[in-house]
This record gives sequence, structure tokens and C-alpha cells, in this order.
Amino acid sequence: MTAVFAVIPSRFQSTRFPGKPLADISGKPMIRRVYERALAVEGLEGVWVATDCPEIYRLVLDFGGKAVMTKRDHPSGTDRIAEAARTLGVTDRDIVLNIQGDQPVLNPAHPRLLYRALLKDEDCVASTLAIPSDDPESAANPNHVKVVFGLGRRAVYFSRSVIPFPRQGPLSWYRHIGIYAYRAWFLYLFPALPRLPLEEAESLEQLRILENGYRMKVVLAEGLSPEVDVPEDIALAEQALAEESLAGKAARKGGPDDTDPG
Repeated sequence: MTAVFAVIPSRFQSTRFPGKPLADISGKPMIRRVYERALAVEGLEGVWVATDCPEIYRLVLDFGGKAVMTKRDHPSGTDRIAEAARTLGVTDRDIVLNIQGDQPVLNPAHPRLLYRALLKDEDCVASTLAIPSDDPESAANPNHVKVVFGLGRRAVYFSRSVIPFPRQGPLSWYRHIGIYAYRAWFLYLFPALPRLPLEEAESLEQLRILENGYRMKVVLAEGLSPEVDVPEDIALAEQALAEESLAGKAARKGGPDDTDPG
């Protein structure tokens, strides 16, 4: 039987935002926010943080989470979770979710969509998420990765540039959301695959899969969960959390206990 594990890669030395996992998001470190969201994903064997930072490791254990120490020299988060999965004893037939550590407002339904899609499509070694968008400002932002896909929603390319180019008509594109599901046997193979020119040029680890001839499933979803790429993004994440809290309170007020029994 296939088991599903979630691993959150987390390193202190982020290029664009050093110390990002420890950044305060509405009173909690970001890594804790992400971890608690991941716990709400249905059908998991468990959730672990994979980190090279003793401070992050201790923090996760202190709030009751699970963590695995990894080497420092991994070129990508996927390389890091591959080491963590081996440490955890994940078997080749299992599936490993890569939940990025910069998504404190993660929708727990999205990772479940990914691993269920991968279970159904045996020709793909991985799956990832995309959100439809027509926002020209976001399209111009290199931190917002774009994806194009073909028949069967197989990924064709990922880029920090606008793809496809909007030569005619209004801009319409798909924004890539950096969470993945991997077949564990492929995850173990991934670190040995060569880093080819497209991955190097775009600095996008998922291109290693396509450049080396493997197939990736793109799963479409609605509802953007703000990612924290740079310090300025914290305000957007906190705003989303506040709006979510207000919506929850409104829903509870409208529940059976607050209605007129008539």
C-alpha cells in the first residue's frame, strides 16, 4: 500500500530573505505556521521539517513538531527532502509531498489534490499545482513562476518570464505554486540527475525533471495562498490570515447555535 509523507524543506540562508523560516507571521514563526497547515492535510503518515539549521530544528521540536537534520550543501529543496525521506525510511512505492516553507497560508486541500492526481497518472513521476491568473503585475514579477502545459496537463515549461507571450488578446496565464508530490523512487533518483542549462538559467529545480525527460502532472486549483518570497510579502500573508479568521468567525455566527429556532 502506498503511504504519503509530507516534508517541509527549510534552510536559514535564503538568498532573498535570510532567516525567513523564523520570521514572525502574526505571532508565530513562519515555519510553525506552515507545519500546522500541513498537519491539516488529509491522508498523511506524518509531517516533518528537513533543515540544515540547528536553530530551526530546535524550534520545531519545541513546538511539538518533527524535524530531520540534513546536509547544508543541497542545491534545492527537493534534494534536501530526498535525504530526509531516506532518513525516515520512506520506501520506493510511497509518495512524498514537498511543501515549501514559505507558505504560511497553505490551503490543506491543495497537497491532497497533488498526491491523488499522481496516484491516478502512472506516467508522471511528480505533480505540482497551478492557479489561473490574469494579473499583469503578477505576471511581470519574476518571483511569481509561470507554467505552461499540454495534453493531459503534462508540464511543458516553467519560467520566471511571462509565458505564453500575450501577442493577441488579454493576458491569461497560470501561476505555479511551489508544492509537489513525488514518487519516492524518483525522488531518490532526483539528486543524481544532471543540472542542465534551463534549470541553471531560471533557477527553478522543477526544470530538472523536464530537461531530463520525465513527466510532471499539473493540477489546477482555485484560491491563491500568498507565498513569502521577500520581507514585503509578510504583510500580504498576515492580511490573508486575518481575512480567513474573520470569515471563520462569520461562519460560526451563522451556524445552528446562532439561528432563530422559529
